[in-house]
Amino acid sequence: MRGLPGISLGCDYNFEQWPPEVWAEDVVLMREAGIDLVAVNIFGWSSIEPRPGEYDFTALDRVIGLLHRHGIRINLGTGTSSPPPWLTTRHPEILPVMADGTTRSPGGRQAWCPSSPVFRRHALALVEQVARRYGSHPAVVLWHVSNELGCHNALCYDEASAAAFRRWLEQRYVSIEALNKAWGTAFWSQRYDDWSEISPPRLALSARNPAQLVDFQRFSSDELLGWYRAEAAVLRRHTTAPVTTNFMVTAHIRNLDYWSWAPEMDVIANDHYLDHRLGDPVAELSFAADLTRGLAGGAPWMLMEQSAGAVNWQPHNLAKLPGQMLRNSLTHVARGADSLCFFQWRASVQGAEKFHSALVPHAGTDTVAWREVLDLSATLTTLDEVAGTTVRADVALLFSWESWWSADTEARPSQDVRYLAQVHAAYNAIRELGATADVVAPGADLSRYRLVVVPCLHMVSDADAAGLGAYVAGGGHAVVTFYSGIVDRSDRVRLGGYPGAFRDLLGVVAEEFFPLLPGDRVRLAGGGSAELWTERLRTTTAKTIDTYADGPLPGVPAITRNTHGEGAAWYVATALDPPSLRDLMDVALHEAGVRPIGAPGDGSVEVVRRAGGGRSYIFVINHGTQPIEYAATGRELTTGAAVSGLLRVPAGAVRVVREEPS
Repeated sequence: MRGLPGISLGCDYNFEQWPPEVWAEDVVLMREAGIDLVAVNIFGWSSIEPRPGEYDFTALDRVIGLLHRHGIRINLGTGTSSPPPWLTTRHPEILPVMADGTTRSPGGRQAWCPSSPVFRRHALALVEQVARRYGSHPAVVLWHVSNELGCHNALCYDEASAAAFRRWLEQRYVSIEALNKAWGTAFWSQRYDDWSEISPPRLALSARNPAQLVDFQRFSSDELLGWYRAEAAVLRRHTTAPVTTNFMVTAHIRNLDYWSWAPEMDVIANDHYLDHRLGDPVAELSFAADLTRGLAGGAPWMLMEQSAGAVNWQPHNLAKLPGQMLRNSLTHVARGADSLCFFQWRASVQGAEKFHSALVPHAGTDTVAWREVLDLSATLTTLDEVAGTTVRADVALLFSWESWWSADTEARPSQDVRYLAQVHAAYNAIRELGATADVVAPGADLSRYRLVVVPCLHMVSDADAAGLGAYVAGGGHAVVTFYSGIVDRSDRVRLGGYPGAFRDLLGVVAEEFFPLLPGDRVRLAGGGSAELWTERLRTTTAKTIDTYADGPLPGVPAITRNTHGEGAAWYVATALDPPSLRDLMDVALHEAGVRPIGAPGDGSVEVVRRAGGGRSYIFVINHGTQPIEYAATGRELTTGAAVSGLLRVPAGAVRVVREEPS
């Protein structure tokens, strides 16, 4: 990142929680830990504007000066992420309203409605003051708009949101007749005669209009993006430093369509925390990193937040085992990050996050945790030359927030079919086969990829579907999984049989969905098994690869392959068990000419290549409990050792080789 050396190391510093004598101690420790970048004023509003219109920058001035004198660069927050109590007391109308009509009280964070004009007026006044004061400060190399926008307040249902939603709809559809057609309001007597009759999709007695729900998600994403633009516009009047905000590309956050946000960012930054509620949190970390790289258009990106150890917000907040923080961190680097930052520098002693880990734990610096921070810092220094290179991938996986919203709507064939789970299943199969995937948007340029994987792409435009068809016809290979191509962007079912938009590409027609009950499985004639989903499928031009051996549809095709133009497209009409999906993906990779750089396995070993500027680096990350060997020639950066033919990677270790011709 501009203004930062090599692979940089950073953290959030909530200095407001500590007395000034601790600040001086902290900057010395930061230097010892090799901290390059510190984020401040993330939650500073009540400190720098203690009363309406009265600003006190004394403490922030002092901390910025202290960091600058010690050679530490600053990621300066605008401070608007959580309003101070005086604002919510004087203006309770800014508080967010939930779908059930209840108002959320202050006392947590993000207690504001994105459409509130009162909040916007006060927050932009604060941004103006902060930007004017520090816009040209030499230590400020990055501006941080708000914090985790939409984490808690993305969907607001108050009257200000209702008015903004109506304006957004009128811009989108122009006429009320066009809206009625797009929403299918002939159903259940929902036809509108005037824009004023439309409200946000608050909770109803029954299932709500699914097209309205998707549009409200779009509106809510756009509304917060509009807020980001408003803050950024103020900043750009006073600074030439890059401006960004921290995305939340992670399994439990889905309300913002980051494909539309990414072009607005000067730097793509993401927050990511291991989620132990998932079956394989390390695989999800890799997916999130690859998706973040996709948002960056393949360029290097920034990890704005991660944890040194446990978080505080999951049902069971597990500490990281020795070496795990380094492996997690270098997985992000392997998959494109050039900057690693942590929440936070020093563990809080009060507040909701007092049990969230930090670089300096409650027990201080004579700890395993602190020594691991020093080890990570030393390791990153050895990898500085990797900065600026990019990840190499021959596989693309299509991902869509709109499909996530649509596929997981209230009334659907099976509540057990969840979009992200199917995306993760396909991604994990690729990862366990040792291949690297770029995660890209529908409609992306696919020409450089040998294989494109399309998991559960429920909602897709005609143009994007045609783009995939043209890619395959031109010699590309694709794997499409069930519940894809079903609806257009108005959430309208495509007639003529499923999988709708992809029927011709795949050479199949499904007449009816046959979802399975929880716990039920079907056997396939080829020996595999599946769950969740089957469908009454027949081939038109495709070849049947496997059929159901039992269940509701014995003998019906479950896996097909279709020659389309110069290429081939596979269709998986059920949720295969992981080994069967991996086997199918292995065949598809081989046919497409993809040669994975990692060996097939259980995902405990990851191998990723970054390259650029005539240099090439192989990252080998061993999450397993046994040492492994990998064929490589070059110099191992973390140890400086020459590698001639075979690289040994101890259990739980990471090795990075600057490759040389063998």
